Amino acid sequence: MKSNYQKMLDGESYDSRDPELLELYHRARALILEHNTCDSRDLERRKDLLNQLLGKVEKGVWIEIPFFCDYGVNIEIGENTFVNTNCLFLDDNKIKIGKNGLIAPYVQIYTATHPLKAADRIYKDGESSRYHTSTKPVAIGDNVWIGGNSVIFPGVTIGNNVTIGAGSVVTQDIPDDVLAFGNPCKVVKPL
Repeated sequence: MKSNYQKMLDGESYDSRDPELLELYHRARALILEHNTCDSRDLERRKDLLNQLLGKVEKGVWIEIPFFCDYGVNIEIGENTFVNTNCLFLDDNKIKIGKNGLIAPYVQIYTATHPLKAADRIYKDGESSRYHTSTKPVAIGDNVWIGGNSVIFPGVTIGNNVTIGAGSVVTQDIPDDVLAFGNPCKVVKPL
């Protein structure tokens, strides 16, 4: 029988209140709290905390505080990528960010999704309401700049050498070497 963690990564409906997932969540919260209150001069401690929190952190990664995520272990960030302040990565599935990335303030990356129809989304568990949840991974290529306040939806792949304009809502894949922006985000021109 599959664990809820494996169901989550496989994109199947899973129980987010599963004890294993809750323990990963609480572990991440403790590390996030420590990272977000760490002295900015204490580079070794910040690096150590990110290595404990995230699945993979290559050399030269800088994550400004505050930073937020669900589990951390499902996030991989390539070398020399800069994540600016107040970013939120809901890593219920894999989030892979390539090298030399610029992630502007308030960028949100989502991997979790729910059925659109309320009757399919909500179910009763005793006296409480619960929600069906599934996930899709997000992949961001090398040399990508994502402008501030952008939102990346579950299942999206952004190619290499892409610029996403500020305030974009990225609901579909973006190919290599383009400027894209808007709500919904669309390719505007090649770069």
